[in-house]
Amino acid sequence: MIQQLPLAVRLNDSATFDNFFAMGNENALHDLITRVHPFTYLWGVPGTGKTHLLQAACHAVGSGSAYLPLGEEGIIPEMLEGMEQLSLLCLDNVETIGGDVAWETALFHLYNRLRDRGHQLIVAASMSPVALPLQLADLKSRLSWGSSYQLTELSDTDKVLAMQERTRRRGMDLPTEVAEYLLKRYPRDMVSLFELIERLDEGSLVAQRKITIPFVRQLLGL
Repeated sequence: MIQQLPLAVRLNDSATFDNFFAMGNENALHDLITRVHPFTYLWGVPGTGKTHLLQAACHAVGSGSAYLPLGEEGIIPEMLEGMEQLSLLCLDNVETIGGDVAWETALFHLYNRLRDRGHQLIVAASMSPVALPLQLADLKSRLSWGSSYQLTELSDTDKVLAMQERTRRRGMDLPTEVAEYLLKRYPRDMVSLFELIERLDEGSLVAQRKITIPFVRQLLGL
């Protein structure tokens, strides 16, 4: 039986393939949409969209999928038992299990069971598969198979475009000068910037004001 996932493991409703700004990462996006490979490894620095893509893949498949953020409280190796029944399993933060014999062994055996059934596994980490701090050589070898994509960080110009695209989808207008202002005065990773877009959206609706630099200063106390 597939074990019940903890209620804290929820997919972000806004994490879809449609709203992933893929500039520089088009091949990875195409691979995940078409599901052409049984195993895909995504890696890159924080904020490059790894979690977004994993959750988008689960949204696309639906009930036959699961997303697990390894290393978080309450996520234990025993949860991998029976997950070969899923058509898609997405594992985030794989680097966090390095050196944990129970986790490495559980993931190794699950990998083999998923492969035997022809089901799909997508994993994400902050480093390349060869750089993973794993003790189990066979697992490290398995994670080096299949397709591997290093996700690249967006340029400042692309970050502005990504923010503007996200605001357009929310029915807002984000002037270029406001987006550039935010880049200079706010954490520059896309997770933080998209969270900021939500705050601006809510704030502008409540205040019935357009998003301008004076409004941003007032709302965020900058």
